[in-house]
Amino acid sequence: MNVRADVAELLRAGLSDRAIARQLNVDPKKTVAPARAQLGLPKAKPGRKPAASAEDLFWKRVKPTADGHMEWTGYRTEEGTPGLKHGGRFHTAYRIAFRIAHGQDPWGYALPSCGRDHCVKPGHHADRDDRAREKQLDSLYFAIFGQSA
Repeated sequence: MNVRADVAELLRAGLSDRAIARQLNVDPKKTVAPARAQLGLPKAKPGRKPAASAEDLFWKRVKPTADGHMEWTGYRTEEGTPGLKHGGRFHTAYRIAFRIAHGQDPWGYALPSCGRDHCVKPGHHADRDDRAREKQLDSLYFAIFGQSA
């Protein structure tokens, strides 16, 4: 028996026999199950596939702008804060962008620090510690030069 290339591709991607049969409009017992056996692949595990991470969902909801920033195309709260639900919790897009850029959760709120309202580009956010350091540097600059930076 020759295994159809589209069936083999979906089997290797981990889809169940029924999901493949629905997608390709074939008989799961006559087409998909024999192909799985011939390819030596184990039966698909029952249950739902793991959900995408918050970072994966983030990348699906942003688009770059011409000026080097990113804007949010997903859900916004009534206050206008961009974000998404993942794992039963609401995550702001700023917090996810900070985590992508720094590899850790921010201390306190993560807010855009690039000067553009609602920018969600990773690397354009500051947490509480970053803002405190920036305020301290501004006061030092003022003490030295007598004007703000």
